[in-house]
Amino acid sequence: MKTVKISALVLAMAGAFATSANAQSAKVNPWEGAYGQVEVGYATVTPTINNGTANVPGLPLTANTTASNVNNLNTGVAVLALGYNFAVDKSWLVGLGASYAPGASSSATGQLNVNAPVNPALGPLSGRTLSSTVANYQMKNSYSITVNPGYAFDKDKMAYMMLGYAGTTVGLSSPVIAYNTVNLTGYTVGLGYKQMVTNSLYMLGEVKYASFGQATASTTSTNGVAISQPVSANAAEILIGVGYRF
Repeated sequence: MKTVKISALVLAMAGAFATSANAQSAKVNPWEGAYGQVEVGYATVTPTINNGTANVPGLPLTANTTASNVNNLNTGVAVLALGYNFAVDKSWLVGLGASYAPGASSSATGQLNVNAPVNPALGPLSGRTLSSTVANYQMKNSYSITVNPGYAFDKDKMAYMMLGYAGTTVGLSSPVIAYNTVNLTGYTVGLGYKQMVTNSLYMLGEVKYASFGQATASTTSTNGVAISQPVSANAAEILIGVGYRF
């Protein structure tokens, strides 16, 4: 009988320790922890191309470059993302996330014009358009690093914001300009929602906006014209995807 009582006590103590350990290891918020996700969607990019400069062989003064008929870039996108959510309490979280869109987008076009400056010393060339070419541009290898404050409605539903740093590479080319690139950086903001479909898998939807600061693309055309062209862009994305909550 004594042996039975001791065995029962040991089992009770073991059960108590197990319950305590489980309670300590339980998450404060069901959404806290690491996650990974894959997203696809649609993006539209609005470029801004300011006036630049061109050094034309044989022209004694610096020429000007202008852009006209520049089209927005509309393209499909695929995004890979990783992150970690830190629990504030049972409802609120603060996450850190990183996303990357590998590869290049489709392309859009615009007209690049080289104009002689208005100056009487140039005679009949004063103010004239010296050349004009259709240029192509595309976005590639876009990325972002964001802070994501979120709210868990329950263990299956979560909404969040995104605010952080974004970057992308713009590729430029034309019949007389070899393909060249310029890197743009800026900020991104967005909203998202996640819905669990199993204990670990979830579906998500996001809308994001990015504003990239100005950078200068510099290249030399096949006819020896050295061009410096300031470019910047804004981009908007709508994404859906699937993720895994660890």
